[in-house]
Amino acid sequence: MSRQLRKVGTNSGNNGCPTLYDNGSTGDYVVQGTRVTDPDELAQLDNLTPAEGAVTVPRELLANFGPKEPVHVPQWISFEEFDGMFTSLKHSAWRLETRSRYASDEGTDTYAQFARGEAVHWDLEDPWCQERRAQAALGKRFERVRVLDEPPTPGQLYLLDNAARNTAAGEVVRTLPRSVANAQRLPTDDFWIFDGRVVALLHFDGDDQMTGVELITNPVEVLRYVQAREAAWHFAVPYDQPRR
Repeated sequence: MSRQLRKVGTNSGNNGCPTLYDNGSTGDYVVQGTRVTDPDELAQLDNLTPAEGAVTVPRELLANFGPKEPVHVPQWISFEEFDGMFTSLKHSAWRLETRSRYASDEGTDTYAQFARGEAVHWDLEDPWCQERRAQAALGKRFERVRVLDEPPTPGQLYLLDNAARNTAAGEVVRTLPRSVANAQRLPTDDFWIFDGRVVALLHFDGDDQMTGVELITNPVEVLRYVQAREAAWHFAVPYDQPRR
């Protein structure tokens, strides 16, 4: 079914371009403007797909007729789309891990080995490791800081054991005591930062199962997470080195 569009405003006379429309049922906007066709300009756009296009509109159109009240509408992506971000990134992915446990870990054979006090047999040739090594070989950086309770929980100790696998796959892992994270007022949510410009905020339920991934692309909000990254990385130490 076609969307019913309502003209919000225009800066043109009678030629109809440029114009801003909204779809009252969803709150989406449609922008009518001159198509961008220059190949060099199109090449500068991030991840433009064949189904997408770009138009040029004057600043006044958005200033005069765009929404005036900021409304936070979560932008959710599927787990498959989230996984794809680890190969489509251009130069870096950085993670803050803040939780005391991750339910998904506890259903694995490696966690069962760890819980029994046995040496964990990490498969360094599984698809995850192969993909990470391939991306790291292209010069892309994968880094994470794991916040540890004092003392660390069993789930956190398991992840410390797992850090050797992360390292073998091309990641750099550091740790940070919970008290230091709190003193620096770091976020209490888990998140990834991709290329310093987009945040993937990980959502969990009360049983510590990950339930969804929310993208944050507003530059002001992204900057807050980037600032948290700088503080966390500064105060964290390599996972295999004692804190002084």
